[in-house]
Amino acid sequence: MKPDRLPMALRILQWVLGLVILAESARFVFSPGSAQVFARTGLPDFIRVTLAWAEIAAAILFLVPRATLPGGWFLVVVLGGAIVLHLLHGWYDVGALVVYVAATWAVMAGNSVPTGKRI
Repeated sequence: MKPDRLPMALRILQWVLGLVILAESARFVFSPGSAQVFARTGLPDFIRVTLAWAEIAAAILFLVPRATLPGGWFLVVVLGGAIVLHLLHGWYDVGALVVYVAATWAVMAGNSVPTGKRI
């Protein structure tokens, strides 16, 4: 890929990732089906609601140009917590969450380039 296309590719990745996480988190907090599945974990429902709203807040921050780095760190922490929660409950299908963390990291790395070359 030509270096001049990298900023656009990272911007597209940022928006796709942010919107996908936003949509999935909204479904997680508002879907009765998600609430029923989560109830089977034995954990209190406030954990599901807190995790979903934290993901929503982090995704929104991640999409705001001036807040991409703090929002990205917030996403990494929240998604990392979700990965740990999944693994502690024996749910080893965390591949999508790992990809989300890696993509967030890539966007943040692209935004860490010296001023003038930021995406």
